[in-house]
Amino acid sequence: MTNGSLDKHIFAEEADKFLDYMKIYEIALGVARGIGYLHRGCGMQILHFDIKPHNILLDKNFTLKVSDFGLAKLYPTDHSIVSMTIARGTLGYMAPELFYKNIGGVSYKADVYSFGMLLMEMAGRRKNINANAEHSSQIYFPLWVYDQVNEKESVEMEEVVEEERAVIKKMIIVALWCIQFYPDHRPPMNKVLEMLEGDIGNIQMPPKPLFYPPDEPIDDDKAEMELETFSTSAGAS
Repeated sequence: MTNGSLDKHIFAEEADKFLDYMKIYEIALGVARGIGYLHRGCGMQILHFDIKPHNILLDKNFTLKVSDFGLAKLYPTDHSIVSMTIARGTLGYMAPELFYKNIGGVSYKADVYSFGMLLMEMAGRRKNINANAEHSSQIYFPLWVYDQVNEKESVEMEEVVEEERAVIKKMIIVALWCIQFYPDHRPPMNKVLEMLEGDIGNIQMPPKPLFYPPDEPIDDDKAEMELETFSTSAGAS
């Protein structure tokens, strides 16, 4: 497609090649709608398993297309858990349940996780892992930005106006919900879209994401209660 893939516009080395944040936000909404349609809008449930910037194509008007269904699997819509013999996807975007079999079955929540990692990169306009980051704490963006959002009113981002700053913060909080370690703690794509479209004031701050099984069991009741809280708020907005 005319404008290539999304990675060329959010990982551009020269600042004048970046898309502005309102366009990035618009694309994020489109991707969320597209994945939601794959999960619930067809006669079958289509799990993509490879959501990443390289697979989001943009035409001359920056209208997006979710591409590369080489790893996708089709399941009946009433199947909440799907059978997998091998992990599939791209490292850095793959959900932990594809590796850790004791944290929950593989489902459409794997795509939710991948979308969260994509959304985080769109919000930061950088790769989630950057070994050349100015400070060691910034090497892994999701953990660094969680502390930024949790401790401050806004996120430290260069050359953004106040309106963009609010959109960035909302994208980050939604992304943090999507990349929760346990699949049951992630929202479905319709709730993800509601949060992205809604008021940031209705979105609860999620628990800090984990990237390996905790030594002590996570408080499932607390996480699920918070998930239900923002789901109710988003539905009412």
